[in-house]
Amino acid sequence: MDIEAYNQIRSGGAGFHEQKRGVIAVWGMEAVQFLDGMITNDMKTLEDGQQMLAAFPNAQGRLLAVVRVLRQGDRFLFETEEATREKLFQNLFRFTYAGDFFVEDLSEKYRYFDVFGDSVFDVDGALKFKGRGAEGWFVQIETENALEGVAIDDETFETLRIEAGIPKFGIDMDETTIVPELGFPEMISYTKGCYVGQEIIARIHFRGHVAKQLTGLISEEPLNAGDELTSPDGKPAGRVTSAAISPGLEKSVAIALVRYDHLTPGTELRSGDRRVEVTQLPSIE
Repeated sequence: MDIEAYNQIRSGGAGFHEQKRGVIAVWGMEAVQFLDGMITNDMKTLEDGQQMLAAFPNAQGRLLAVVRVLRQGDRFLFETEEATREKLFQNLFRFTYAGDFFVEDLSEKYRYFDVFGDSVFDVDGALKFKGRGAEGWFVQIETENALEGVAIDDETFETLRIEAGIPKFGIDMDETTIVPELGFPEMISYTKGCYVGQEIIARIHFRGHVAKQLTGLISEEPLNAGDELTSPDGKPAGRVTSAAISPGLEKSVAIALVRYDHLTPGTELRSGDRRVEVTQLPSIE
């Protein structure tokens, strides 16, 4: 881990991390109509220049992809992880045969950076997405971009990701995850009407609560992905999905899938003979 880069970011300095992510454009006279039937948030409320967080669920309310949506006039840009890019594209593309609805995968035309602090791209055509922990920027692949700040390696970024509580597909969430288990209530509209998986998601919301949800953990001792969690009386309480040592807290921090009864911040759990404490995400600002 690059402790110098970490300290620069945590002290308010600028930095950037490059990774592969996907950006898919959707447009057409029937784009809002089709999208509203596939996505958890209310596309009708998204105004030009605005963004929203949302999810694409399947018919059982389970996760296909988490997206950030940016509206540019009559075009909608969907930003997602590389792991869910192709699945999302195929899920959208099938509707191009049904009406005035067009889809294009723009991912290979851009490089993607998570940007911390005041590091900015002084280039035309950059796409900026808001996020937890860092802003996300897509820059055209042919652009010779100049960035201010320190380059962040993968290990350091992973620590920053876990501290910020940003779940990663295939690690913290997957196709078995029911969308409300992610713990992002702002990505779900409960008033817009029907969409794929809406019945299951609405039933959870109006009749009770999720059985488990992603949350944060901190511990004086190291935690590891896959560690099982128990309550003080030994009953199953969840499992760790991602973990790292936080230099800022000088403790182990984690993202974990925790049973509902133990989600209150400050709740004490156990992982083997280690004491862990439930905390809200992000674990560190």
